[in-house]
Parts: sequence; structure tokens; C-alpha cells
Amino acid sequence: MAASAKSFLADAGYGEQELDANSALMELDKGLRSGKLGEQCEAVVRFPRLFQKYPFPILINSAFLKLADVFRVGNNFLRLCVLKVTQQSEKHLEKILNVDEFVKRVFSVIHSNDPVARAITLRMLGSMASIIPERKNAHHSIRQSLDSHDNVEVEAAIFAAANFSAQSKDFAVGICNKISEMIQGLATPVDLKLKLIPILQHMHHDASLASSSRQLLQQLVTSYPSTKMVIVTLHTFTLLAASSLVDIPKQIQLLLQYLKNDPRKAVKRLAIQDLRLLANKTPHTWSRENIQALCESALHTPYDSLKMGMLSVLSTLSGTIAIKQYFSSAPAAAGTTARSFDLVKLAQECCYHNNRGIAAHGVRILTNISASCQEKDLLPLEQDAVFGLEALLVLCSQDDSPGAQATLKITLTCMVKLVKCRPHLSQSVVESLLTQLHSAQDNARILMCHCLAAIAMQLPVLADGMLGDLMDLYKLIGQSATDKKQELLVSLATVIFVSSQKALSTEIKTVIKQQLENASNGWTAYRIARQASRMGNHDMARELYQSLLTQVASEHFYFWLNSLKEFSHAEQCLTGLQEDNYSSALSCIAEALKSYHKGIASLTAASTPLNPLSFQCGFVKLRIDLLQAFSQLICTCNSLKTSPPPAIATTIAMTSGNDLQRCGRISNQARMKHSMEEFRNLATRYGDLYQSSFDADSATLRNVELQQQSCLLISHAIEALILDPESASFQEYSSNGTAHVESEYERRMMSVFNHVLEEVESLNRKYAPVSYLASNTCLCNAVIALLKVPLSFQRYFFQKLQSTSIKLALSPSPRNPAEPIAVQNNQQLALKVEGVVQHGSKPGLFRKIQSVCLNVSSVLQSKSGQDYKIPIDNMTNEMEQRVEPHNDYFSTQFLLNFVILGTHNITVESSVIDSNGIVWKTGPKTTIFVKSLEDPYSQQVRLQQQQGQPPSQQQQQRTAYSRF
Repeated sequence: MAASAKSFLADAGYGEQELDANSALMELDKGLRSGKLGEQCEAVVRFPRLFQKYPFPILINSAFLKLADVFRVGNNFLRLCVLKVTQQSEKHLEKILNVDEFVKRVFSVIHSNDPVARAITLRMLGSMASIIPERKNAHHSIRQSLDSHDNVEVEAAIFAAANFSAQSKDFAVGICNKISEMIQGLATPVDLKLKLIPILQHMHHDASLASSSRQLLQQLVTSYPSTKMVIVTLHTFTLLAASSLVDIPKQIQLLLQYLKNDPRKAVKRLAIQDLRLLANKTPHTWSRENIQALCESALHTPYDSLKMGMLSVLSTLSGTIAIKQYFSSAPAAAGTTARSFDLVKLAQECCYHNNRGIAAHGVRILTNISASCQEKDLLPLEQDAVFGLEALLVLCSQDDSPGAQATLKITLTCMVKLVKCRPHLSQSVVESLLTQLHSAQDNARILMCHCLAAIAMQLPVLADGMLGDLMDLYKLIGQSATDKKQELLVSLATVIFVSSQKALSTEIKTVIKQQLENASNGWTAYRIARQASRMGNHDMARELYQSLLTQVASEHFYFWLNSLKEFSHAEQCLTGLQEDNYSSALSCIAEALKSYHKGIASLTAASTPLNPLSFQCGFVKLRIDLLQAFSQLICTCNSLKTSPPPAIATTIAMTSGNDLQRCGRISNQARMKHSMEEFRNLATRYGDLYQSSFDADSATLRNVELQQQSCLLISHAIEALILDPESASFQEYSSNGTAHVESEYERRMMSVFNHVLEEVESLNRKYAPVSYLASNTCLCNAVIALLKVPLSFQRYFFQKLQSTSIKLALSPSPRNPAEPIAVQNNQQLALKVEGVVQHGSKPGLFRKIQSVCLNVSSVLQSKSGQDYKIPIDNMTNEMEQRVEPHNDYFSTQFLLNFVILGTHNITVESSVIDSNGIVWKTGPKTTIFVKSLEDPYSQQVRLQQQQGQPPSQQQQQRTAYSRF
């Protein structure tokens, strides 16, 4: 269990002390200087790891210069190792500061008499093309080497020419004619022509260059009809069109023409592959005629492999805007129905094909048509899609082969999509899944359970009557302890939790616990408990966490499980809340807070320096504060009942113009106002937690957003009912209504929000001004209604699927962090900020970084001892810059003034902006100290003035620049 748990609790990181950057570089440098070839090679191949660990320019520059020296003086094997390192570390090349020196050392080998050494150098230059695109000596060497008589050198020159053509317009224009001559020359061998042709895909820098390259390719395709030449030329044609964009419609027509007319299967397969590439890249350029031609080819081909390829292109297009264009631009004929289109006919024909892949593409096309074209009358197509999906489900669930599992995944994905767009089909789809669960293979059962859970999360379609089937299956599965059975136990438990989110019956809990005791390991039990926490079944989760406490080997894991047990117990305490019973509500909240405080202590103990659990701690602290605020609000409402305002309070409020007088005593007024401000403050803090969770999945973020909305709702209700009924607005708090709800928890929370808003609004309209009794009852019932919805602990609380962090380096930086940097007060400090974006195993899974926002501010910590007057222009520094990372690296500079003498604290804080323009406060925050010193001349003048001596004429004329 401990091994698997690394996904949410990182290792404590107690191991041997890691070397700092300089020590690591010196260690590798020692290996490079060794006399043994093996040690030298080992040192060279360890450089990529060094770059990954210390990705800042100062180290990378030094390391690459050392590698260039090895390349210059070493043998060909060492040069090959350096070449491989350079190719692996391509994204770090732009951090080389001394590019000229690096290129000079590498380029010196091009004059060697050894053609292999020259070939490796050419490949090295090609790998560095991104940082030296316009080096004329490199361009000249490549052109020369293309005429070499050594095949190895010519191939290396072709590699370099392709890389430089992609980066440099000048080189592409200059080499285009040379490549054209070589391709058309009779002396050039055919295998060399096949290697030269792909260079033309990079000739897209301007329209005339692209046009001349297309003409050449057109000539080649007709002049050299051999299979290999046609395949290479057509593929280059496609890549050139995809890059230059303007010729894509022509290219689609050309590929369709070859697909239809060329009898060779290899050419047809290449045409299908390129059509799929263009369908993914530019689906909007496909006309109705193109799709129709592809449909006709698919209908008439006798080969299953080609038919599957064409269907894969059509299924890709069916999920894009191209499908709407296909139906909307159809000729309007009398009696035209959806089934009369060739695409639909093809899909229906393929739905029941004996080849699983063809059938999967057929149902996918029907599903996409049903989902995309909702304005058309597609009832027959919906039924066809459902029947096709059910047939594939029966076929694939019995087969354990990888191909069948891949087809089943497509089928189940289509089911979820169809049910999402056509909710009325959900019942039949769910029934077919439940029926098939009993006879399916274990691998298929796991996937089908995931599908059932996904459908049930969107629509409450799993009725209580279906739970019996699921429980029978659960009992049956629990008798085996294989890995697949363990996975299936988790998947089935998830479906059971989703289908009975309000409460689990005692019988269901007993069955689940018995099966876990009989045939499961600790990790399975933990995963089931985690799912129970996500679905709000906290009583079940608490029992499972309790049973796992003694099964872990690390104290961090023990404290983690103990904290989860306490949180589940706290939320379980809140399930007994009842409306209009406020004293029991207060005792339930107090009990929950007691458990939460125990839990937060355990959670703090579970955190490690490598994994501080910051989101979890922040989320739980906010929950504690929210419960305390709810408790305080109920107490305040109760105190209003025990000491109600006088009968003339409303008259006093109207006479004085102060609505707070309606609350009665001054203490009650202050407490209500304080309560409202507290809820607004909590909403702001939830907003801050949301902004700091860049790596969270959408469900977790939505959960945080719902907590924030509940705080705003209560603060609004207090204002509308008690503090300021006249100016309270209902517009900004009105529900979205048609917004798509992703989970049962969200559905129930939105229902409570709407109900509370309606109650507050109706009280304001019917009984203006609202009596204190009605307003108190409404507020307390709103609090209880919100707490009765079981809290959902979403995925990010347990598991971090995406990991993104930023590492900053400031220069100048002091040797000792506590030491300040000395700056004269008449000069400006140039602060350079460099940063590296570091990713986990799945970068950009939920959102990607578009740019990084750097905020620099300075605060005066302490003035120097002598207090004398200095003209102050800039008291503080506040600057902000946005930079776009390139290859996960960014750098920028700030000019800072420190006119006031003393110690200044400079803070550099980074935040990221994603591709949607949303700002996320990810950090980090770095601090350095600067000591502003008086410049010597000003100091001398001031001392002379203090001693009563006027400065001499020569000194008066002296400026700060004259010292230099």
C-alpha cells in the first residue's frame, strides 16, 4: 500500500545528500578529463540529467562549452555521445550564453579529413539550427557536403539541410534550387532522392517558395510513378500544405483522387493516413463534396483494412464542424431524411460489420451525428446508434483480447456521449450495461463500471431496484483476490456509491465490508474509502479508514489516514441535522468541529517538506472556519429570539434612517454585521484557494466554487433580510439555470441555493419589512439545509494528476541569503529574474501555462542611523511584467530605485496565466535584501555642511560621472 500511495503522499526524501549544481558539474568535469574512454563516455551521457536538475543558463552554458571541447579533441565515438546529448537537450540550447564560442569549437571539426567526423559535425550543426539559423559558414558547409562522394556525409548534410530549412528562410530559399537539381538530376541515386524530397516540406516560409515547391512535387508525382516515390512525394506534399495552409483544399482533392484511382494498396493507405492528418488539423476546410467522395470510396472498396481507414477519417470529421457543413449544405429535395445521406448509409451498414474496428467507427459516426445535429429529426438514427452500441457491447465484453478492449472503450465512450446529449436514451443504455455485467470478462466489467459511474454522475438513472443486481455481482467477485478482481471491487463500489449517494443501507455496508475483509488488500480498501469520501458516504469511509490505520508502515501515512477518519467522522456528525431544531444543530456542529480540529492536527503531522499538503490544509481550515461562522450565526439568531427588538424598533429605524435599528440592541446589530463580513471574508479566502490550485481537476475547482457561493449566499441573505433590505439585489445571485451539472453533490447544492434565494425573495416581497422571527428562521434553515448536503472530498484532495511548479533565480544574489546586496542610492539596481517551469509526468493535463506574470515590490525595512533630508522621488518600487516561457524557460529584468538610505526588502512573486487568460496565484515568492548606501561625494558634501565648511568650487563642479 505504501508503494502505491506515492501518488498522493510523496516520499519523505530522506536519503544521501544531493550535490549542488557546481559540485555536480565539477564531478562530471573530472570524468571528462579522465584518460579512460569509458569514464569519459559515462560523464558525457550523464549531462542531460544534470540539465534537467539544474536548468539555469549559467550552468548549462558552462556544461555545453565543456562538451564542445570534448567534441573538438575527442574521437568519433565521444563526438557521437556529445551529439546524442545535444539532441536530447534541445530545449536547453537557447540558454547557451556564449553561442559564438560554442559553435567555434564544434565547427573546427568540419575541416577534418575524416568524412565520419565531418558527418557527425553536420548532424551537430543541424541539431543546433534553432540557435544558429543564419550562420553563413554552416550554410556553406552543408551545401558543400551535399556534393560529397561519401554517403554518410551526404546523409548528414541532408539531415542538417532539413533542420536549417525549418528554421531559416534565407537558407530555405538558397537551398531549394540545389535540392531541386539533385532530385531531378539523373546522376542522383533513387534512394538519395527519397531522402532529399522530405526537405521540401519546410519550404513554407513565403507563398512563392511554397508554390515553386508544390510545382516540383507535382512534377515528381507524375514523372516518377514508382510506389516508394509516390508515397514519399505525396506525404511531403501533405506536410507542406498543412504548414502553408493555403493549399489544403487542393491537397485533399489530390489525395482523394489517388485513393479512388490508384490501384496500389500502399498508396491508398498513405492517402488515408494523410487525409486523417488533415482531418485532425483543419476539419473546416473539408467541403461536402470531399466527404461525399470519401463515403463513395468507402462504400465501394472490397478491402476491410482500407474501409476501416476511411471510416476512421470520417469518424474524426463527424466529431467536428465538418459534419454540420455536410448536412446543412445538402441539396434540399422533397422527402430527404437523415437516412438518405451516403454517410448515414455507410455508418448503418458498418454498425453490424464482422470486423470490430469497422463496427466501432460506424457507431461512433452515428453517435457524433446524433450529438452534433440536434436540430434535425434524428430519432431513427438515435435508435440505430443505441442498437449498434448494444451489439458491440455484447460482442466485445465476452472477448479478453487487447483489440476487443480497445473497441469496447470506444463503444462505452460513445454511450456516455450519447446519454449526455440525449438523456431520454439513458434508461435503455443503463439496462443493457447492467444486463451484460454478469456475463462479461473482468477487464470489460471494469470498463463498464466506469461507464455506468460516468452516466450516473450526470443523470440519476440508477434506481434502487438496480442495486440488487450490483450487490449480487459484488458478492460473487469478492471470492477471488487477483489484481483484476481488486480493480473490479473498486469500480463496482464506485457505481454503488454513485447510485445511492443520499445514504447507504446497513445491508450494503455490511456486504462491502465483508468482501473487503475476505479478499482485498489494504490499497483496495483505501481506494474504496476514497471513493466513498468523494461521493459523500462518510460513515462508510470512516469505518474503512479506521480499519486501515494499523496496516501502514510510515507514520506520515498513519497521520494521513487518521486525519481522513476524523474528517469523515466530522461530516457524519452533520448528517443528523433537522430543520427547526437549532439547539441540536449547534451540538452537531460543535461535535463536527471537535473532530475537524483533531483531523487538522493529524494532517499537519502527515505533511513533509517535499509534499506540504497545502491544498488539503487550506481546504480543511476553511471548512472549520465556515462551520464556526455557521454556529455563530445560529447563536446570534437565537439571541435575537431571547432578547427581541422592541415593538417600535421598525418605527425608530424609519425615523432615524438607520435600518440596523430594526435588530434592536446595539450588540445584536454589531454581531449581525460582523457575521455578514465574516462570510464575505470566507468567500474571498475560498477564491484565493481556487486561484492557487492551478493543478486541480475541474470537479475539485467546482467544489471550491460551490463552497464560495454558499458563503456569498448566506452573507446576501443576512443583508437582504436584516441589515439592508432596500438595496439588496437578487440579480447577481440568480442561478445559472441551464448550466450543465456534473455531479449529484453539485445538483443538491444548486437546489439548496435556489430554494434559499426563493425563500429570501418571497419574504422580502410578501412581508416587507420582514419580522425578526421570520428572518431568523429563514437564516437558520438556510444554514441547516447547506450542512445537510454531505461534503464531497474531490480528487485533488487525494491525488495530484498534474504537477506544475516554477523555480526562480535572481541575480545579483548574495552568497548568504541573510546578507543584503549593497547599492548606492544614486544608482539603479538591474534585477534579473530567470525562471524554469517544471512539470510532472502529465504536463498540461487540465490547463497549460500561456505566460508568467512577475510582480516585484520593495519595502523599506529599516532606515540608516542618521536621519537627514534627501529629496525622495520614488518611495517604493512596484513593477509587473508578463513573459511567455519558451521551452519552459523565461527571463526578464527590472530597474529598481533605492533613494532612501537603509535596508530594503525586495519581493519577487510569480503567478501564471493559462490559455484562457485566467490568472493563477501559484507562486513562488522569493525575497532578497538590498542595502542602500549614500554615494561618497554626497556623503563628503553633507559632512562638510555639518562642519560648517562651504564646499570648494572644484568640488561643487564635480559630478558622479567625473570619478570615472
